[in-house]
Amino acid sequence: MFSSLALFTTLLKWPIRLLVKFKIVPDNPQLKLGITPDKPLFYICHTESASDLATLRRVCQQLALPDPLGKITLNGQLLPRTLFLERPHQLIGGRRKTDALKWGQALLAAHLANPALQAQLMPAAILWGRAPGKEDSIKWLLGEAHSPNWLAKLIIVLVSGRHTLVRLSKPVDLQQMAEQFGAEEVTARKLLRMSRIHFYRQRLAATGPKLMNRNQLFNALLASPALKKAIADEAASKRISQQAAQQAARKLLNEIAADYRTSTLRFGDRLLTWLWQKLYNGIQVNNAEMLRDLAQKGHEIVYVPCHRSHMDYLLLSYIIYHQGLVPPHIAAGINLNFWPAGTLFRRGGAFFIRRSFSGDKLYSAVFREYLSLLFMKGYAVKYYTEGGRSRTGRLLTPKTGMLAMTVQSMLRGIDRPVTLVPVYLGYEHVMEVNTYLSELQGSGKKKESVGGVIKAIRNLRDYGYGYVNFGEPISLNHYLTQQVPDWKSDINPLEAPKPHWINPLVAKLSDQIMRHINQAAALNSINLLALCLLASDKKTLTRQEVIAQLNSYLALQAQAPYHALVSTPDMTPEQMIDHAEKMQKIQVSRDSFGELISLTPANAILMSYYRNNILHLFIIPAILASAVLHQRQVTQQQLLQIVEPLYAILRQELFLYVPSITQYCIQILAQLHTQGLIELEGEYYHAPAQHSQQYVMLDLLAHNAEHTLQRYAMVFNLLRIKGPHIRAELEQQSHHLAQRLLTLHGINAPEYYDKNLFATLSQALKTAGYTQLDHDNRVVATPELTHLAHTVNSLLRSEVLQSINSIMPQ
Repeated sequence: MFSSLALFTTLLKWPIRLLVKFKIVPDNPQLKLGITPDKPLFYICHTESASDLATLRRVCQQLALPDPLGKITLNGQLLPRTLFLERPHQLIGGRRKTDALKWGQALLAAHLANPALQAQLMPAAILWGRAPGKEDSIKWLLGEAHSPNWLAKLIIVLVSGRHTLVRLSKPVDLQQMAEQFGAEEVTARKLLRMSRIHFYRQRLAATGPKLMNRNQLFNALLASPALKKAIADEAASKRISQQAAQQAARKLLNEIAADYRTSTLRFGDRLLTWLWQKLYNGIQVNNAEMLRDLAQKGHEIVYVPCHRSHMDYLLLSYIIYHQGLVPPHIAAGINLNFWPAGTLFRRGGAFFIRRSFSGDKLYSAVFREYLSLLFMKGYAVKYYTEGGRSRTGRLLTPKTGMLAMTVQSMLRGIDRPVTLVPVYLGYEHVMEVNTYLSELQGSGKKKESVGGVIKAIRNLRDYGYGYVNFGEPISLNHYLTQQVPDWKSDINPLEAPKPHWINPLVAKLSDQIMRHINQAAALNSINLLALCLLASDKKTLTRQEVIAQLNSYLALQAQAPYHALVSTPDMTPEQMIDHAEKMQKIQVSRDSFGELISLTPANAILMSYYRNNILHLFIIPAILASAVLHQRQVTQQQLLQIVEPLYAILRQELFLYVPSITQYCIQILAQLHTQGLIELEGEYYHAPAQHSQQYVMLDLLAHNAEHTLQRYAMVFNLLRIKGPHIRAELEQQSHHLAQRLLTLHGINAPEYYDKNLFATLSQALKTAGYTQLDHDNRVVATPELTHLAHTVNSLLRSEVLQSINSIMPQ
């Protein structure tokens, strides 16, 4: 039988080249799957199909892997290189068994006889198209039959051949399996059973569960007990008929619900591939293997990315699709539901959410039931915990509504593990960045429209690189068990419960998500150059100074890393400078002494946005540098006494987390000493000589903490000197002080315009125990804050501190 299959496979070589276009996942399987070239490699496929085998041959040829049509000798026995789990259905009659059991047992026996063989058995899934199919649909005959007959397979190749996904997986260690379970028939059957489960999960991960007809979905939701009750309450409260209330609920469902279509995904894939090639030099993706592993294990994945740009909606779904996974249903703001974008987004999986649910109980109930249904059916979901796009480049305080509804959906009795996947999205150019500052300064936010889209398309240019870094996942099941051991006792399949513990748990969980996003930050040419140049007084440095500073920052992250998931650029500092100049982010001028790298006044304020994307990675080193600069000599213990109280606030405001702040500081100090930026005499640290290059580099590093410390000094001194404040007044006065400081010292930084940052700081002080409320509900400084205020004052330049004191309200 294999010889006839080989003949048909060979005959299909050229037709397959014409009809089939495939995507290989992962993109570098030899490296990412740990394939060892000097060990025998076998393949296992689901269906014994000439078209599948011809496609796999092309893949292996492209990857320089052994020919799957060949044979290999193990212990004197000639074995086929490819095993098949099933044979296709026949037009007439049943389906014969394959020889997979026979060859699988032979492979195990060979390893039991000769442990040195160490052959690799790699699963290769050939997925023709990515359509999940629809419930109660007869179209499964074309797209979803596991082993279609030759006629159905011909139609499948003709219809879906241009959208083929080839998913290669980590090879099975046959030696280990033979040693652990032996080479009996029962072990071979276990191997095949594991392979069948593997291929089923591969298909489910790539296509997602079957889609419900839109009307069926609406009818199912309207028949749910929770919505029936909400409709009855709506009818009673508004004194309308039950039918009118139900129509109102259906109208809301029509406003909210996605209309997911595979044809739109295919069109979107082609369009976005063209768009990314036009916009970006490349999209760099990190830690995607973790995603595929979660999907393979059957996890329900909830993506929780940061929100920088409207590009986020498209970019993340595109990347997920190209990782061989089904794109998620996306929670999008109702402001994006304008023609024609709204229709396209909806068909691409977007469901729309209003900015506020307050006062509309029916809308709240409808949305909650819709979200619960998505989770119950097993659809991946994506939403932005920040609620809106960051205008400063920092992460925003998370909104907890969607997360709370996710936990409530868990309490409906979801029978699969649910995992939150934080995602860091980074760009070397954010297309909306020019509008962010004007919005912070008080101009109204422009409403999205067709005209705005056309204008954005006309302004498309080189945006450099984009970055998608998947952070450390959070198992929601494990987190609930850890925080609320008896949470399962609150499960109610009929209605979303809201136990007393849900609000504090969700608040804590949302902060952890933001910390995990920051742990997966991407360093790149633009944000690193912003970090260097914005720290200089004139926003100008020599090329040699910039190169030295870039090398210092990269070495700092390599030797005293904030987190293992932080990604670093694969360019040299010289290449970074050339790249940024090409993107028109910096100016390079030349004189008789060499080159100067500078920022124009307009670019300086925009570059602060990109610096803020990674400021959290350097804030602790910057504070340590500032402390060394402002003290003649200082011990390690004294430095820790400066940093640790500030860390309690910074971890709230910048979503910092390191396992041990003490060990982290010690690592940083050791690296700064290695670089010569600080000197150590006995137990005392001190700055290098002022005329040295190392002193300049230390000063540039320290400057990155200056704006943060200035804001802290304003708030701390207001509370310390002027006494108790109503919280709103404290935030308002702090904001007014910041505006004055901007004028006096020519500071241009978007965070000084953002009122929300002072609100975040106010909350962080309360959480860290540095403020409390008096009997009149006013914010009062604790003795610890008074001490901390003196510490912060000692880290500021004298002229800045004098300005803060002089403009303090009388």
